[in-house]
Parts: sequence; C-alpha cells; structure tokens
Amino acid sequence: MKTIEITAKPWDGGWELWDGDEVWTQVNTLARARQQVVDYLDTIEEGISHDNMIINVTPEVAGWRDASEARNAAKEAEQSRHRATELARHAARRLRGQGISLADTASMLGVSRGRVSQLVKQG
Repeated sequence: MKTIEITAKPWDGGWELWDGDEVWTQVNTLARARQQVVDYLDTIEEGISHDNMIINVTPEVAGWRDASEARNAAKEAEQSRHRATELARHAARRLRGQGISLADTASMLGVSRGRVSQLVKQG
C-alpha cells in the first residue's frame, strides 16, 4: 500500500498541503486534510481509487510534537485501562468463584462492591 507524507502549512484560509516542495491543495481544517488529498489525487489520476492509501499529514507548527505525544500517551493509557479491566475481571471472577466475599474481593481490587458485581457479570 502506498504511503504519502504531506506537510500541512498554516495560512490565513486554513492549511496548505505540501508534498515535498510542491503545494498540492488547500483545506480549511486539518480534520479534512486527508480527504482533500484523496480528492486531489482522484482529480489528477482519474480512474484510480486513492481511498485506501496511507496519507500521513504532519502540521508544520510549534507544538505539533507535543500534541502528537499527548495523543499517543492517551492511546497507551486507553490500552492500559482496557488491560487493567480485563485483569480485574479475571481476578474478581476467580476470587468470587472461591467463595471470597464481595466486600473482601472489592478490598483486594481497590474498587467498590458494585464494581466487583459488574466485573463478574461482564462478558
């Protein structure tokens, strides 16, 4: 699958989308940049679908790396949260299956008794 690296440079009307040293097109918000590149490519290369291309859009502004790191950290945190939930679910089921009380299971997991009940019931 082809990958295109696009640099987004701010201007008064939004963003200019550059491929190397060549301006391809403009867009008013970054959220629309990928689709704008696809539309541009569809215009210059008719009959070829560009929808499945990997298009990396990198804004050329101070703070971009900070935003990218924050986004990646949030994604990692979500993955960790999911893993923690799975571990807690397994532990709650195992403890309750051994006859450990709801209150003691909650204490061991550091959650409420209601949360233990949810964990045990979740599929």
